[in-house]
Amino acid sequence: MPFVKKSFHIEKPIKAFLFAMRKFNLTQGQAQRLIAKGRILIDGKSIYDTGAIIDGDIEVVYFEPQSRGLKPIFINKDFLVYDKPSGVLVHPNTMATEYSMLDEIRTYSGDNANGVHRIDMETSGLLLASRHKNAERFLKNAFEIKTIQKYYLAWVKGRVTSPFIVEEPIKIRDDYSTNKHKVEISNSGKYAKTEFKPIYYDKKYNTTLIECKPLTGRTHQIRIHLFHVKHPIVGDPIYNTSFKYANKYLEGKLTKDERYRATGATRLLLHANSLEFSYGAKYHIVSKVDFYEARKEIYT
Repeated sequence: MPFVKKSFHIEKPIKAFLFAMRKFNLTQGQAQRLIAKGRILIDGKSIYDTGAIIDGDIEVVYFEPQSRGLKPIFINKDFLVYDKPSGVLVHPNTMATEYSMLDEIRTYSGDNANGVHRIDMETSGLLLASRHKNAERFLKNAFEIKTIQKYYLAWVKGRVTSPFIVEEPIKIRDDYSTNKHKVEISNSGKYAKTEFKPIYYDKKYNTTLIECKPLTGRTHQIRIHLFHVKHPIVGDPIYNTSFKYANKYLEGKLTKDERYRATGATRLLLHANSLEFSYGAKYHIVSKVDFYEARKEIYT
């Protein structure tokens, strides 16, 4: 479990944020966020006042990365790139999260390293991570202003014969009573545009491998745009199945066999395949995963 609770005894009274800074080699901002999240406890109760004076016996809950041996595929002094497996979160979403890519990132590069963009848990492929705070600020801003271009591969239902563009606004839904889609196409949503290009059609599985180039960065953009044009991604447990199975998936009750039969595969067949960006030099980094072979996971 990456989040651990450890006990400490403080001999002389000290401000809580100063203790956290010195004990864990944190910046002032990091120490204050640690306390604001209730991670320092006295008599079993969290304190939230960063300027509080503490002494005696306390407990601290903090992130202690535990690697599973996944190595980066590209390394320099400023950033790392990983091939993230499907089913792994980038960051822990609760203190109960057993493993995320942050375990690997911080095991390799220390507490100031961080993932700098989102990839859905279900999506595999390239994850860019900073090795220090200056790189984190630069790369997160580059994603924000869209100077980093991402290309994805997806196996989709049916035959796609020519390139196409989907330019439909996307809105995050607030009512899940009729379906479990997180987002929907809506005129009241935010502008979204994705370019698609077919690469290979597999007649046996009636599925097409396509390249996806999102020109905006909306939640589930590729998934909802492909669902909208009736070529959902194979294995999608939200946009490529019924309310019943989507609900079971979200509740963690969908068995592997049920998912296989309901969605066409045991995982979402979407893969972040390449990144293009400038960081001093120009970089074009391509995944080492042969996603062409992923069609073998498709149910027939």
